[in-house]
Amino acid sequence: MIDYIKGELTEVNPAYAVIETGGIGYDVQITLTTYSAIQQKTSIKLYIYESIREDAHVLFGFLSQSERQLFLLLISVSGIGANTARMIMSSYSAQEIQDMIASGNVSALNAIKGIGSKTAQRIIVDLKDKIVKLNGLSGTSPVTQAAPDSQTKSEAVAALVMLGFPAVLSQKTVDKILKEQPDMRVEALIKSALKMM
Repeated sequence: MIDYIKGELTEVNPAYAVIETGGIGYDVQITLTTYSAIQQKTSIKLYIYESIREDAHVLFGFLSQSERQLFLLLISVSGIGANTARMIMSSYSAQEIQDMIASGNVSALNAIKGIGSKTAQRIIVDLKDKIVKLNGLSGTSPVTQAAPDSQTKSEAVAALVMLGFPAVLSQKTVDKILKEQPDMRVEALIKSALKMM
């Protein structure tokens, strides 16, 4: 099993990063929190979760072991797969997710695309005690520079499509948000779109 990958960041967008080490480029799926923190860097270290299925071998990368631990807790809940857990962690910071679970905030979890009220309740029931015990997890909210409008729009749409949303719906949602808030950064734009779709 791979614990972490450390190397040169050769490509990054809101959905994945390519890390080159030892002459091999690893395609690593990331959350928006991770994207925000690494997009200006040239060399990085990501903690890895390997999802091995019959049809795919997918790597998920996290800034810290505690973020990876939260991801593992989320996918331990019945009905929550790796992509759904990544969407949850892209919608809120790790600390916000823990606070929602610890306080039993069903409506906030329910606002995430693909999370119905029953699933939100299951997450809270299954993880509340574990989250309270762990208590050491923390999210990061690094400051990022705003990208030009066209780049912001294309990156946001591309990320939503990679997360499994139809291209037309992604485009319309992003356009609607940018019409009201044209200076929105790409991470915030994707988070807003995830809550609307």
